[in-house]
Amino acid sequence: MAELRVDILTLFPETVGAVLHESILGRAVKKGILDIRCTQIRDYTDNRQCQVDDYPYGGGFGCVMMAQPLKSCLDAVVSDAGPRRRRVVYLSPQGAPFTQDTARRLQRDYDHLVLVCGHYEGVDERFIEACVDEEISLGDFVLTGGEIAAMAVTDAVCRLVPGVLSDPQCYIGESHWDGLLEYPQYTRPEVWEGREVPPVLLQGDHEKVSRWRRLMQFARTRSKRPDLFAAFLPKSDGDRELLRELEKSDRTARLTAPVTCRPAAEGDLAALLAIRDAGKRTLARYHVDQWQGEELSDAFLRDAVAEGKCFAVLHGDDIAAFFVLDTEPVPGYDAIRDGKWSEVPAYAALRALAVADAWRGSGLAGLVIRFAEGEARRLGVRCLRADTHRKNRPMLRLLRENGFRYRGNVEIPAEPGHDARRQAYEKLLKERRT
Repeated sequence: MAELRVDILTLFPETVGAVLHESILGRAVKKGILDIRCTQIRDYTDNRQCQVDDYPYGGGFGCVMMAQPLKSCLDAVVSDAGPRRRRVVYLSPQGAPFTQDTARRLQRDYDHLVLVCGHYEGVDERFIEACVDEEISLGDFVLTGGEIAAMAVTDAVCRLVPGVLSDPQCYIGESHWDGLLEYPQYTRPEVWEGREVPPVLLQGDHEKVSRWRRLMQFARTRSKRPDLFAAFLPKSDGDRELLRELEKSDRTARLTAPVTCRPAAEGDLAALLAIRDAGKRTLARYHVDQWQGEELSDAFLRDAVAEGKCFAVLHGDDIAAFFVLDTEPVPGYDAIRDGKWSEVPAYAALRALAVADAWRGSGLAGLVIRFAEGEARRLGVRCLRADTHRKNRPMLRLLRENGFRYRGNVEIPAEPGHDARRQAYEKLLKERRT
């Protein structure tokens, strides 16, 4: 005997049955996991003309389905199914809204569902009073009949039956499973019409992927269904931590305009220096001895712009960040300690990266990394290297979150009195799938 039997009482059994015996549900029926049947109500009328409806008492437009054909059809179905945990459901705009919790309850508590599809102006109220256990509505709107609603309910309930889907994880985490919407999904290619897959999904770190997906569930539910988000109660410390992170992100800038990248021009120098100076002040505030001397001097930036090694990242028309990319050997890199670089014929070095104060925490820094990777590919290299101070936690986190691997320690030439020690990172760039 099938795990779940669904009987749909309808005036259009061929149409409904054809839909529900295709794809995933159709395969489950063939395996014997489900038993889905559609029965023609008209076959059970006592009327010689096979009439199933008549004019309403009291007058009014349209016709009402008669109780007798519905009751006779229901009796035949119940007799054929035998003793079961049964629920008779009438699909009605006056019913309770159908939700994921309703689907879970119906799948958990019953092994026989009888779905009654009304038509015309509805059905005789006496049939509902005598025979129906529950009324269900898809929403606050009216359809011409109950068939579409019956198919939706059948699909939502049946996919929860063990064995219908390959694994419970196929539906756990989906929209509405625990009161939240599902996280966004991506597939190949990695870049489509200029839109990239989020980097965290490309790094193979399953723990980070799970954390990101859960955070996206919170963010998406808050944005698209604030009513669901308001009703959600976190049940774990991990969820509470992610909600705090989401609240913190509310206080940061948001990217509201296109983000683009171009080679920096001489006229950009004042803006680039202002972003650099703000970065120097932030590092100094946290006692990080980086950029505090001549490491990123005016002359260094001016030369990088003139040589086409400096790139401006724009938010709309405003310069919001910059980076310096150099294919020349970096002094100190060959003397790496406590590790080693990958053996590659050439590399590009990310000599500097800075984001304007107004855009910190907005996710712009990750886009800057993407632009740097794109420029490295354009230059024909498949290895990107960078170094940073061991106390520069934001930069360390940025590199790790974007797939850079720690390779060892290097010393960058610095004037006396400044710490020359840096941690070295490297990322091997994959070929882009297009």
